[in-house]
Amino acid sequence: METNIEHATNDQSESKTGSDKTHLSVVERYYKPKYILDCQANEDEDLCILTHSNRICIITLAPSHPVVRDKKTIKQISFKVGGVDRLNNKVSGKGKRGAQELNAGSPICKIACVDGEEFTVYSGIKGQLIEPLTEGYIAIVLPKLKDHEQVLKKLKTEEEYKQRRVDFSGAGGS
Repeated sequence: METNIEHATNDQSESKTGSDKTHLSVVERYYKPKYILDCQANEDEDLCILTHSNRICIITLAPSHPVVRDKKTIKQISFKVGGVDRLNNKVSGKGKRGAQELNAGSPICKIACVDGEEFTVYSGIKGQLIEPLTEGYIAIVLPKLKDHEQVLKKLKTEEEYKQRRVDFSGAGGS
């Protein structure tokens, strides 16, 4: 009997540790990371675009972006760029009425770092701004149905990103 209890206890502890390794986050499970290298011709200012099967794209900084790579301390993030306040984006309804239209070169926000360096983060893709975010992600963008495939073709896969940015072979979203 003792061996059975011992065996059951070992099975439970193995399943607990095993489950930690097999459970993926929502982002890892449902979003595929794609990359834009040197966004707007700014060297190393790479973006990671997390793409979902429903066309939703989440814009984040890639691990090779100077803010992430150099572990810079952010002093301020301003969504007032290009004469537009991205925080005033009021989206409603199924058709996402009121969403601000973005082109690949549309600025989303400016990041000011404690060391005085500033970075403008661009959309990188054409679509509607659904929501500007401030906690971990830059924005949620929805490409138009007719543009979706073309938008995805322009993005680099994770493998292509790792080949081009050798120092960041452990790349992933966020």
